[in-house]
Amino acid sequence: MRRLLLRNSVYSLVFILFASCKSYKLADAKPVLNTDKTVENLYFSSKEDYVYKCQMDIYKNHVSGILILKKINETTHRVVLTSDFGNKLIDFEISETDFKLNYVLPDMDKKIVINFLKNDFRELLRQQYPVTETFENGNSNIYLSKIDQKEYYLFFNKENKLLKQIVYTKNSKEKIDFTFDAKKHIFADSLNLQHKDYKINIKLFQITENE
Repeated sequence: MRRLLLRNSVYSLVFILFASCKSYKLADAKPVLNTDKTVENLYFSSKEDYVYKCQMDIYKNHVSGILILKKINETTHRVVLTSDFGNKLIDFEISETDFKLNYVLPDMDKKIVINFLKNDFRELLRQQYPVTETFENGNSNIYLSKIDQKEYYLFFNKENKLLKQIVYTKNSKEKIDFTFDAKKHIFADSLNLQHKDYKINIKLFQITENE
């Protein structure tokens, strides 16, 4: 059953239809002066294990399991996804420049699946963002970061200073929306990763919490 579900997920991705995307624009925000040169996503910066219940929706297919994230050195994270019964589905190491696939379940060993996981987790685990412009609205301080042809809008809550959202755009088109719920700056209690041009959604919910 699980093999059939994973196989159907792969086949659904092969027949992807791109949705039309409008140019991304900040709403109800004004530019402000700021001296910060960089901002950071510190949610995965600890070297302790981050363990989450993981739910993936890929078009009409649903996959659930346990996701373990661990920072193994200053540049690299290890990512392991298992089934709810503890069977390993995929295991890889990733940094901004490198990717090493340690294991993948044969039914998931498809280039399109590997690439989407690699790209999504590379964006999720990016830690440092050079600041290009700064904005604010009623609830957030917003930092625009430009890296190559990509743009990132990072929303920090004004009251608790915690990162609550990253909007990733490319060529002014919104690609992925990362939304975080957190009580501490090094650990996100939950995460919602929503693609804007694919029907792909990843949700993470804490199982164990870093001190």
